[in-house]
Amino acid sequence: MTPRASYRFQFHRDFTFADAEALVPYLDRLGISHVYASPVTTARSGSTHGYDVVDATRINPELGGEEGLRSLVAALRARGMGLIIDIVPNHMGVAGGGNAWWNDVLRNGPESRYANFFGIDWSRKLLLPLLGAPLPQALAAGDIGIDADGDEPALVLYGEQRLPLRPEDHAAARAEGGADLSELLARQHYQIAWWRTADDDLNWRRFFTITELAGLRIEDEAVFEATHALYFRLYAEGLIDGVRIDHVDGLTDPAGYCRTLRQRLDAIGRPAGVPQGPAYVVIEKILGPGEALATDWGVDGTSGYDFMEQASALLHAPDGEKPLAELWWDFSGRELDFHEEELAARQDMLDWAFDGQMEACVTAFTALAASGDESSGLTRAMLRRAIRRMLWVFPVYRTYGDGQSAPAEDARVRETVRRRAARFTPPGEAMVVDHVLAWLAGEGPGDPGLAATAVQRFQQLSAPIAAKSVEDTAFYRYGALLSRADVGFDAARFSMPVAEFHQAMVARARDFPRAMLATATHDHKRGEDVRARLAVLSEIPDAWRERITRWDRLAGDRALQVDPADRSMLFQTLFGAWSPGLAAGDRAGLTAFAGRIIAWQQKALREAKLRSSWEAPDEAYEAACEKLVLHLLDPARAADFLADIEAFVAHTAGATRANMLVQTALRCTVPGMPDLYQGCELADFSLVDPDNRRPVDYGLRQAALDDPEKSAPGLQGGGKLALIRDLLERRRANPALFAEGGYEPVGVQGVRAGHVLAFRRSLGAESVTCVVMLRCAEALLGGEKCVPDSAWWQDTALDDGRPVAELLAESPVFIG
Repeated sequence: MTPRASYRFQFHRDFTFADAEALVPYLDRLGISHVYASPVTTARSGSTHGYDVVDATRINPELGGEEGLRSLVAALRARGMGLIIDIVPNHMGVAGGGNAWWNDVLRNGPESRYANFFGIDWSRKLLLPLLGAPLPQALAAGDIGIDADGDEPALVLYGEQRLPLRPEDHAAARAEGGADLSELLARQHYQIAWWRTADDDLNWRRFFTITELAGLRIEDEAVFEATHALYFRLYAEGLIDGVRIDHVDGLTDPAGYCRTLRQRLDAIGRPAGVPQGPAYVVIEKILGPGEALATDWGVDGTSGYDFMEQASALLHAPDGEKPLAELWWDFSGRELDFHEEELAARQDMLDWAFDGQMEACVTAFTALAASGDESSGLTRAMLRRAIRRMLWVFPVYRTYGDGQSAPAEDARVRETVRRRAARFTPPGEAMVVDHVLAWLAGEGPGDPGLAATAVQRFQQLSAPIAAKSVEDTAFYRYGALLSRADVGFDAARFSMPVAEFHQAMVARARDFPRAMLATATHDHKRGEDVRARLAVLSEIPDAWRERITRWDRLAGDRALQVDPADRSMLFQTLFGAWSPGLAAGDRAGLTAFAGRIIAWQQKALREAKLRSSWEAPDEAYEAACEKLVLHLLDPARAADFLADIEAFVAHTAGATRANMLVQTALRCTVPGMPDLYQGCELADFSLVDPDNRRPVDYGLRQAALDDPEKSAPGLQGGGKLALIRDLLERRRANPALFAEGGYEPVGVQGVRAGHVLAFRRSLGAESVTCVVMLRCAEALLGGEKCVPDSAWWQDTALDDGRPVAELLAESPVFIG
């Protein structure tokens, strides 16, 4: 069953399968065909997201268990709907003592049946960086003890965290008088250590920099079978129709994994009365600039970050790039462009957070180099310098070679790396870079087994370096316009021309017509309508310069205690996330808004790692930033500022609403399968998690489905919900047209042709023409009206002669 439209739910113990089941009739009326669920396997107790899976063999009891899942699916099937689930093959949660496999590894070490399930280097003890101080200090403080009660004695840290002991030490742990703690620790298969040693000394693969998540060796058949048996059973029983694969680039062999998964799913028989397949399979994959997803992986496409980037870039006016960049440099004092910020972030991350993984990679290449006559002269230091400089400039998450060969698409990446790395390579050492690139291509000298290991190490390092450097560091340092810095975005690119958008959609229809289309996710930095509002600033950069300068002046002396770069991002965020209906005198509303802004600001400061960090929070500076927020959002102290920002939100309301509707229409009409993130059928002015995972008011949304404009007028998004309902009803009425139909650009002529995007979806004799307006803020400023007066369009018309003024007379979107 090809999903027609999905709805993403974030499940946790406060929103369970039963809660989702109660909403199935609403989703059906909205036009949804599939619930798209966050991970449903058993996660760490109390998990709010589910990606910290501790038991991949059973459904999470906190969500309602398998009984609750079956009840939800029954309600879906009764309405001809289905379920897609998020699966996590890259890692498991290992904190909190709830992972039986990890506990067995701690208990039995290399002899554990699960010792090879995780990416552990068993040449030395398993490092557990769990202590708040170095081991001698923790021992002296009494932070480590033994609990001999219960079925099995355990090591206890800080009175709460339990670690299994070797079975051979159980008797000693229970002995009267107790065991010598130092000697007992020395005998374990693991070494507990200060948490700060993790970045340098960790000898097992983790998810990015999160030590609570241990990497799985999913390439091992036993690991694959053990972690996927439940998914295959759910599919065989007709309980799920497909999967979304989390962080596919973390795997040793993403392509091989996807092909194997596809083969296994396609071979499964399904019971009568449920869709027979093929299974729907999409992957979470960040595509770098110019990177295309390989068409031979056996997947239906990505989970939608690439479309989110394309739709967002399309909304931005190219003429705003230069003045907004200059404003950022003038206001913030940071004179780096985004490429330079990314470079600095990559250098920082390699030095600060990935030294242990980096050294393991260097060790692997040093052994490989020594095994070949042509490369035996390369020293460890030479290889380290070359690998570091390559990672500084790597243009994508990773390549996909196996040490013996590489896909043809990797050649472009390697050539880009060669060219960019030359700027930083020491004299005479370009040949070292050439050797590493040759190994990545499967063409270098030396032992094939060592080559496979070295290439794997590199590829599983380049991906987290990209993620932590770009999305989790540089995006928080560069703030020319925050709507161009989100997951999967190319922040160095400001806008996308209409012609290029058309090309991307033609390719989408050809290669991945079933890929997911997303404009909001559980991981976004800013909600889809925050980005839509901020995009308006690209059309009015001079007005924004005037406004932010005025606001900075109105902030008074408190602003001087906060770095100007942080103030710039704060003002953008206050404007972008300003809640619909929030008024300058609404003390309660402003207090709630301040809480959200302060939480965002703390995360932004710590992710940027410039004036605070997660590792060493600067509480004094964070307090100064918080005081500025509280001052600006206090009607008794900042009435002039609040009146001005409220007025500016109103001034841009029409242009904002137009952008909201246009990106919604594109998501529901271009080739692909539209996904709707929970609650985003109405306005989405959310910020980064946890803000984008707040409880959703479904009572309001169900009321709005009956009367959108009355229940949610203007910027609250009633018009957006109505458009979603209408477009998804079109997809329900003619699913083949939207699922299989081609994409044909429609030409536009006339004075305002640059403000229109038009295309036709066709399948046989069936077709639908879609027309949306773009970047029309100049005609919309000053009110809530989201379409220009007809005279503004002048002679603008489609190639078939239809005047745009007639097509877009009442809405920025025409479908007909």
